[in-house]
Amino acid sequence: MTIRYDKTELSHNLQQLSERAKTTTELIQRLKGMSDKVNENCEEFEQIVSSQCEVLIQAIQNRRDQLIDCIRQDKELRVRALKEQVTTCTSRLQQTTALLQFCIEALKETDSTAFLQVGTMLISRVANTDHSWHKEWTAPRVSPHFDLTLDDKSVLKAIEQLNFIQMKPPAAPTIIPEECSAENNSVTIAWQPPPHSHIEGYVLELDDGNGGDFREVYCGIETICTVDGLHFHCMYNARVKAFNSSGEGDYSELIGLQTAEVAWFTFDPILSGPGLQYSDDNSTVTGEGWEHRIALGSVGFSRGVHYWEFTIDKYDADTDPAFGIARIDVTRDKMLGKDDKGWAMYIDRQRSWFQHAGAHEQRVEGGIHVGSTIGVLLDLNQHTLQFYVNEEPQGAIAFRDLYGVFYPAVSINRGVSVTVHSALDPPSDSDET
Repeated sequence: MTIRYDKTELSHNLQQLSERAKTTTELIQRLKGMSDKVNENCEEFEQIVSSQCEVLIQAIQNRRDQLIDCIRQDKELRVRALKEQVTTCTSRLQQTTALLQFCIEALKETDSTAFLQVGTMLISRVANTDHSWHKEWTAPRVSPHFDLTLDDKSVLKAIEQLNFIQMKPPAAPTIIPEECSAENNSVTIAWQPPPHSHIEGYVLELDDGNGGDFREVYCGIETICTVDGLHFHCMYNARVKAFNSSGEGDYSELIGLQTAEVAWFTFDPILSGPGLQYSDDNSTVTGEGWEHRIALGSVGFSRGVHYWEFTIDKYDADTDPAFGIARIDVTRDKMLGKDDKGWAMYIDRQRSWFQHAGAHEQRVEGGIHVGSTIGVLLDLNQHTLQFYVNEEPQGAIAFRDLYGVFYPAVSINRGVSVTVHSALDPPSDSDET
């Protein structure tokens, strides 16, 4: 029994050793193959580095030729200036020599009367010529020296720093939660670079706020980004990845940011038309001219239920202010609702009408005065628009089938001043049918 057991154990050990020998033999063959691959890759890499250096050398040669050309152009300008000065001086010298010869001959004149006729004139000419020589012809116009030095220190330093870097896709960035935030319908995401990675840029992605597909919202070198124009009352997931010439790295961990449930906004003077005055941190707008001008809110809506009110602060003129919503490209120098980019209720002291694309309908009795409030209920779940006057419905639903992005809007003119109040709860008796 003992002998048989020993033989079995020895056979088993020999089999394991044989497997190890086989594995080692395969490893040796693979290592030899890798050695051949190293030689092959080394030759290829040498060619790449040599080509890159040749490009740098060619760039330096091209720059050298440009610099030499600049020097030669400067030389030609200097030589031309000196030649022109030589020509001018030669001409002046000839004129001066002729004057000297004439004066010498005049001095030889024995007739005093004849000398007096030209003496005064000659004295004046000689004095003027001498003065002009001292003033204009005592120094070269240009210097023969080139007062320039080639600044090559930065290039030499860059050449000394020319070295290899580990080129592989970067690791995942790290989002910094304490520096991320959400305000109204915008979110801000901040992140820090992954350590020990060569990075050429980042890609930030957001989902649709409803757990849908991600989309790219930023690509660049900054490590913080604010994304505006999102939906209200939505949870947005964000992620970021880094990239370099070797490829894109892994995504960071997700961070969720909740936009505001209701919208706080004021009037936006930049988006609005001219001819309006703003006060109370842009929450109040006052008309200046006789023509209607449109003021837009500072946020746009594309989803959810939103309610806001306008308070009538001033209503001195016999006019019809209009309240409602508009596209971003609405015509700003007409009453709201006159074009197809605005949906409005215009109202006077006794009654109101609903207006869109120049057509008005559904006259409703009941007007406004100083202190009245106009409520606007935009329900983009039901895609409807409804109005309230002093917290009571002003007619039925005014407009249906509203899809897209809409901005709070009002059109007023001289004698009217209104204040907007945002982030309000919708009326409990709103018609959602």
